[in-house]
Amino acid sequence: MDTSQITAPPCARPGGSPGPNGGPRDVTPTSGVIHVNTRHVSGFTVIGNHLAQHHELSLVAIGLAAHIQSLPAGAKVGIKVLTERFPESEARIAAALRELEAKGYLHRSRVRLPEGRVVTRTISYNQPGSIDVSKTPAPRPRPAAPPQAAPPEPVQPPAPAPVPAPTAPSAPPPPLPQPHAPAEGLHRTAATLLADLRRHAPELALSESDIRALTPGVATWLERDARPDTIRHALTADLPVPLKHPAKLLRHRITTRLPAPLPGTAELTAPRRKVVVVPLQNCETCERAFRATEPGHCRDCRTDLLEAA
Repeated sequence: MDTSQITAPPCARPGGSPGPNGGPRDVTPTSGVIHVNTRHVSGFTVIGNHLAQHHELSLVAIGLAAHIQSLPAGAKVGIKVLTERFPESEARIAAALRELEAKGYLHRSRVRLPEGRVVTRTISYNQPGSIDVSKTPAPRPRPAAPPQAAPPEPVQPPAPAPVPAPTAPSAPPPPLPQPHAPAEGLHRTAATLLADLRRHAPELALSESDIRALTPGVATWLERDARPDTIRHALTADLPVPLKHPAKLLRHRITTRLPAPLPGTAELTAPRRKVVVVPLQNCETCERAFRATEPGHCRDCRTDLLEAA
């Protein structure tokens, strides 16, 4: 967006005492940045120092805010569009947008248009707190097509109102997983992991009662040898915007994304083949040893008996 340049009279040089020859004293700093400024006459954007030198915003968030403020009205600023424009990942851009929302530089909301389509409405503020969000203009509806004259239709009796079908009661949510062998160390680690989530996603600020309710589920993940980094990524990745019920979302993810238990050593070992040993028998005729399941005659004696018969 192009705005008119606002210029001010140049500031007086610091250090009013003259130089050695009576001329102005040199005020070039001996260290730090030295500015070489050229006056812009077109294609520039005015950005306040409250944004450029913000002490709490990340560098990605400050740069993203400057980029959004330089765009014309109606430009697309979704996460997908910004990811295609910049080398940062979707997770970093989504986190930067949440930072700007928290500090009042952005406001995003879901708006249903007159034709029924739902879109994301993004408002950028170059001065947070200067304008009430509720007083910003709403998106203009598309002009409706002029009505066309239709031939008169015969009047028909009104159809009977349909009887609504009885709605089945919604199924209760699945129970939160519980560890097989509850241990104090597992519960302490699980509670700490849940309380630390807001450092990675500010919208996941849980109350103490929510942490106590969700601790057994995270303890089950730890019991199944899931790493804390794996659990944190499964609970914080791709969060919906806006997030209205963080505790319900975490309960759903803890329950539905629970990894299967690791198999034991005995389950991974192939079963051994059973060897059947045939016992030794003594021949009833020649007393020779031979293998058979029942007592009797050896092969030679059975042959002789058959020939004699």
